Amino acid sequence: MSPQFHIPYIIPTLLLAAALLLKFPTLIRAWRDHDVRATTVLLTCATMVLVVITPVNIQRLNEWTGVPNIASPWAYSFLTVFCATGLTMIMRWREEPSARRQRRIRLIYWTYAGIVAALWVTFLLAHVPEPRIYDLDTYYASTPWMREHILLYLLAHMSSSVVATGMLWKWFPEVTNPWLRTGVVCLQLGFASGVIFDILKLLAIGARWSGTDWDGLSTFVAPPFALLEAILVAAGFIVPQAGPSLHQWTRTRREYRRLRPLWREVNSLPLTAATARFGLWVPLELRLVQRRQRIHDALRILTPYLDRDLYQRARNAAPDGLTDDEKLGLAAAFTIRAALQAHRAGKPASTPVQQLAIELHEHLDAISKAVQRPRQIDGIRQRLTSTESIDTHAT
Repeated sequence: MSPQFHIPYIIPTLLLAAALLLKFPTLIRAWRDHDVRATTVLLTCATMVLVVITPVNIQRLNEWTGVPNIASPWAYSFLTVFCATGLTMIMRWREEPSARRQRRIRLIYWTYAGIVAALWVTFLLAHVPEPRIYDLDTYYASTPWMREHILLYLLAHMSSSVVATGMLWKWFPEVTNPWLRTGVVCLQLGFASGVIFDILKLLAIGARWSGTDWDGLSTFVAPPFALLEAILVAAGFIVPQAGPSLHQWTRTRREYRRLRPLWREVNSLPLTAATARFGLWVPLELRLVQRRQRIHDALRILTPYLDRDLYQRARNAAPDGLTDDEKLGLAAAFTIRAALQAHRAGKPASTPVQQLAIELHEHLDAISKAVQRPRQIDGIRQRLTSTESIDTHAT
């Protein structure tokens, strides 16, 4: 078996396994949440289907168990659970909680549990001594019980895909949340790919029954649609849940990085209280809270050394062409640096105003951005120095 033939299976398997790994901490924290549990089951089943149907793993299962084609009921059982979980998740998204919805969900699970049991029974009754890695469905298309085994999984999969696609098509116009709309589109494309997979398989099997060789449809054309379905359906259920969290994480990360220059600027001040030491796995939100708190504490310490008159003059001395926010940030950064020097020298401002520190708290992003412009801050210092010299000579 050529390693290149396995690459189409390996890539989506790794993607699904990575998604499952990222979802696991959420499962630990919120294992009582039905959606979280269902998503985890769906990802697990999708991953296991791809793991089992990878040609090299089919051969290994045959060798390890000594049972030819044992991968078939394993893979098709995971696929069946995947179908049931997908249907029930769509129902939970579309419908409000009710006794009727719960009964329908239970019916789906019991129906597909019966299909899984039937898959194993039909396989055990079938006589399939010849291991088939690539063309099992068409090779045994006319074999008693194995024929039923194959048709059972294909029809169960097609039914769930058609029903899911129809439910999503009707629901899509009602969806307004952009993340959920993206997920619905992925799901529609994924289930549609599943229907194409089933049709190609059934065409190849029907051709076998009529004495025609269309095995290529089943062996080479259909599998890519199954891989595409697994990825798209998994993405469809992950995006609406992970999308908002990822968006929030991105915003938090951006703010965390924006505050870094100002945090470094004031970090030399002595701490008024011990701060918690965070490990590598501490959520970014807590790190951001600690960074904000450190800056707020520093400004509180610097309050007696913040000179409002100096701040006003620095703002007036800011370069032309800047926005009001940029001028405010530069003036505040200049005033904070002056306050840090005064704090080290033990010389409070002659007219400290507590209100100034409160105002600065409201513009931390602009101040932190200005800290990264040392030339403009030095330019303000030079203008103020020149002005003071002129005023002195005039006097």
